[in-house]
Amino acid sequence: MTEDILTIEEVAKYLKVSERTVYDWAQKGEIPAGKIGAVWRFKKDSLERWLNERLSGSRKFPLPDSANAVKLITPERIMFLNYEDKGEALLALAANLCTAPQITNQAELSDAILKREQLISSAIGFGIAIPHVRLPSIDGIAVSVGISRIPISGFMPLDDEPVRILIMIAAAYRQHTQYLQTLSFFSAKLKNNKLRCALLAAKDAEEVQKLFTN
Repeated sequence: MTEDILTIEEVAKYLKVSERTVYDWAQKGEIPAGKIGAVWRFKKDSLERWLNERLSGSRKFPLPDSANAVKLITPERIMFLNYEDKGEALLALAANLCTAPQITNQAELSDAILKREQLISSAIGFGIAIPHVRLPSIDGIAVSVGISRIPISGFMPLDDEPVRILIMIAAAYRQHTQYLQTLSFFSAKLKNNKLRCALLAAKDAEEVQKLFTN
């Protein structure tokens, strides 16, 4: 543990958990991590702060219930995409997200989403990407859902399944717990293959909302 940058194997050994557990945490944004190409890497000092916070506070992040999800997923923030290019799809969804009252600066949000995507792919496998940011100008959690009619290129998912479902999440800096709750909710919900197939077959925004909140 003398290096500043750690691999999944080194983090798993340090935390005494499986490599798969570390990988899942990284995919869900539950542990500080970044991608270099398609490989997860971890900064030692960030990892130690993360661990100390949890050991001292025993903090847990329960999933939001469906009632809270209804407030996040509204028909106005659900759109059907038809872009092959990742950048175009992300900008279209960011523009939609900026119609939420919590977002006050569209240019800042779009720029932050694209910059984060350049550093770390938001693809988590199974045809899903969850681009997410926290910014000082945002006042509250906001979510936009994008269902693509065609595969989107450029996300470089580890399982090579083209992305067609996007969940874009924006939050304020102070909302760390709610931010992680929201990420966890969608990551867990979308593991259901039946739900993913139904979302891709949905005909309108109201149907997508019902599928998420049923």
